[in-house]
Amino acid sequence: MKDKFIADLHKGQELNMLAQTEELLAAYEDVIDLSVGDPDMTTPSPIIEASYKDSLAGHTHYTAFRGDPELRSEIVKYYKEEYDVDITDEEVFVVTSANMGMYVALFTCLNPGDEVLIPDPCFPVYNEQLRFCRATAVPVPTYEEERFRFNPQRAREYVTDKTKALIINTPCNPTGACMNLSDMQEIADFAKEFDLLVISDDIYTGMSYQEPFVPIISLPGMKERTITINSTSKNFVMTGYRLGWAIAPDYLADALRKTNDMMVFTAPAPSQRAARYALAHRHELMPSFMDEFKERVFRTAEKINSIPHISVLPPMGTFYLFVNIKETGLNAEEFVYKVLEKAHVLVMPGTAFGAAGEGYVRIACTKSVEELAEAMERIRSVGL
Repeated sequence: MKDKFIADLHKGQELNMLAQTEELLAAYEDVIDLSVGDPDMTTPSPIIEASYKDSLAGHTHYTAFRGDPELRSEIVKYYKEEYDVDITDEEVFVVTSANMGMYVALFTCLNPGDEVLIPDPCFPVYNEQLRFCRATAVPVPTYEEERFRFNPQRAREYVTDKTKALIINTPCNPTGACMNLSDMQEIADFAKEFDLLVISDDIYTGMSYQEPFVPIISLPGMKERTITINSTSKNFVMTGYRLGWAIAPDYLADALRKTNDMMVFTAPAPSQRAARYALAHRHELMPSFMDEFKERVFRTAEKINSIPHISVLPPMGTFYLFVNIKETGLNAEEFVYKVLEKAHVLVMPGTAFGAAGEGYVRIACTKSVEELAEAMERIRSVGL
């Protein structure tokens, strides 16, 4: 009887481990939680204060449909100053988080039965959002030997007459992979050859450690076939503000806005004002916590590589480490539960991010250097 009130899409759907963290954390009082990508840092106080003052000044109402004009202006300036990319105000659309931006983009652009290439492993929400759009996710495996970079030559094997789009994510959650200019050019050529829409999830742009971040819209012929998704969540430690944006050709930006109007109308005004301030003052605000993230991942990677039977590549980007656990003889979920039970450290199984994640776990370096060091010593003591 109750089932008839639940859409078929939800029936039989199981929560993945990412959605079960609260339960797992409750198992022990002293768990060090390295599972979720929410840093322990508080949003910089100047951002909070600027948003508060703007709220007192009256920025508590609906904004313009595509977002606060001053925020849109800062986004346009940001892409010009950082990447020498010319975008127009009409190509910018503000959303309530990059997560919502991705869903709005997929919902707007896909028809039932369309196929979308995604890297495997990847942020698992892509799969679920595609399923809810009645489209089909087509995972393209990435491998540690190739630094988990998306390989367009391999992707050719997965293209069919139903393939409509490609999602890329660099720096990548969960692997930390970063694609350089040559990689991005190969992806651009591939997208143009097969006439694909590219949806680029760029939310970790400030955390590219080995090579400069290259937005795919900066490459010739790509702006007109790309939707770029970005946000303040990671680059400005503003996860709770739920504020992001999309950049798309003006006709697509208008279509995205129409979809969004049916969902949330406009993003929260105080969050938009906070984002405006953050972008305008990024050179003062970002260096300190970007340096902190870099120190955390590099020092933790060093400790991981000193623990028998587990290893990790030199950090490339993000605050995640995708750790190879194959020599332990455990599968990903067995490793997670053993480390939780024996060491009281919670990490995520690689399989939460796709089939190619078997044999790996993701560690989110979202705690202090000291807590991360303690977590690694706890894991060492398990004797894997």
